[in-house]
Amino acid sequence: MDFFLVVLSYFIGNISFAYLITKYKMKEDIRNFGSGNAGTTNVLRVLGKKYAALVLLGDVLKGAVPVILANAFAGMDITVMLCGLAVIAGHNWPALMGFRGGKGIATSIGVFLVYDPFVASVCLGLGIVLIVITRYVSLGSISGMALLPVVTYLAYGADLRLVFALIISVFSVYRHRSNIVRLIQGNENKLGQKKI
Repeated sequence: MDFFLVVLSYFIGNISFAYLITKYKMKEDIRNFGSGNAGTTNVLRVLGKKYAALVLLGDVLKGAVPVILANAFAGMDITVMLCGLAVIAGHNWPALMGFRGGKGIATSIGVFLVYDPFVASVCLGLGIVLIVITRYVSLGSISGMALLPVVTYLAYGADLRLVFALIISVFSVYRHRSNIVRLIQGNENKLGQKKI
């Protein structure tokens, strides 16, 4: 059962709301527009706030569902963690979409909001504050996710939860490596700014 839940979680992650909504609205692949990323921010730039909100909600719920299922049906916390990692990996590297997915922030938020609402809320709060202040979605996303293992360690010490948080953080920062380069170079797009 545990193995099945992990595999199911990965394929739940393969459901790309950014791709599906853009395909429905424009009959096009979102990955051919803007940043080329199948995620909320790119949909915001291409289709606007309404559709971006739908993608955000879908991706957060997509992250939450496998953790809820694992909590209900799995006997061990390690299975819950593996399901969380699997759904994020499925979003970032979806086999059904040629392994070209999103960056996993909204899905990671969904995972951790169910797994540990306190830690998730602290990191999410920081990320939102940074986005509001700087207008850089990538900076808020990277900072919030980088803080995830720090807050987890401060809350619980060095246990398996820290490893879980650290892996999610590494996934997120790795997927944002091109954004980090643009932030350093000073040519990252701000919220509300069209893709150059």
